[in-house]
Amino acid sequence: MIEDNIRVLRQAARVTTDSNYKIEKTWCVIAGNVDLVDEMAYKAILSNANIKIVFREHVILKDGNLDKKFDFIMLYGNAIIINDFKDATEQRGGAYVQIPRKYLSEESNLMIFVGPDDVIKRVASTIEKSKIPFTILQKSQTTSFIDVDINNEVRLPNFIKSALKPFYNANEVVLTTFVVSVKNDADIGKVQSIATSNKIFVIDFKDIVTED
Repeated sequence: MIEDNIRVLRQAARVTTDSNYKIEKTWCVIAGNVDLVDEMAYKAILSNANIKIVFREHVILKDGNLDKKFDFIMLYGNAIIINDFKDATEQRGGAYVQIPRKYLSEESNLMIFVGPDDVIKRVASTIEKSKIPFTILQKSQTTSFIDVDINNEVRLPNFIKSALKPFYNANEVVLTTFVVSVKNDADIGKVQSIATSNKIFVIDFKDIVTED
């Protein structure tokens, strides 16, 4: 992208004139509906010289007779370009958290939670009641709809399901993304177990970090 290239060239100029200047790289996680994440993935592909797609997930959560569907993506790369994704995501109602490299040295056992807000709150409460020391470093929520469908186990003609869908989608499902620091190494497994048993997607950051 032209704008990206201009910013990177300016950054390169600073590197050549200031021996102490270092290009900072960072991670971010974006969550929302499939259209939003498709758009952010495409934006990352256009900036592929500076941004790497670490992974992308499409999630379907079964809640009674409903399937709640959402996507999220993790990106890594030039912090100046990554910052552009924040405004683009929030303008479209998505959730965005950024994980700067300084967290690696300043915080313990970084983890990222992604899931419906009501479930995330329940998980945070359960962790606190379990006397596990942890800190929520960042939190972001969606403000746009995610997709809700009547699942295949409900035996209704497709035209009726299609007619009912707008009523289910009218009850907005809010997604929340947390960046969490778990103080004690011994508690990591407990936190993961609490989260996954509640169908929260958990990213253990030590499995993500690469040096370059």
